[in-house]
Amino acid sequence: LQFVESGGGLVQAGGSLRLSCAASGRTISRVAMGWFRQAPGTEREFVAGITWTGTTYYADSVKGRFTISRDNAKNMMYLQMSSLEPEDSADYYCAADTSFGQIMMGRKIDYWGQGTQVTVSS
Repeated sequence: LQFVESGGGLVQAGGSLRLSCAASGRTISRVAMGWFRQAPGTEREFVAGITWTGTTYYADSVKGRFTISRDNAKNMMYLQMSSLEPEDSADYYCAADTSFGQIMMGRKIDYWGQGTQVTVSS
């Protein structure tokens, strides 16, 4: 399973971006997926996760502003980001694992994308 993220870029504070994660190699219909981010000098952190049945979870820092979704038929996952803040600036990565627990913990995850950069200017 391989991923290609897209949709990152430069946006002003208060703006919106939609990240996409295109999967290839196998279907994503039976894996849990998530978005993580890493800013320079910090550890990678969980942003949002979605089970293969569509249940979603969010980090407190993005709750109410970000929406994770998936389209199993298209082998795609998305992250709609609104009301962006400079603190949201980071490289964003999509990830997948057969265990949603691994996604939530951010450890021993089977599959990672290469990342897409998001920069929010103040």
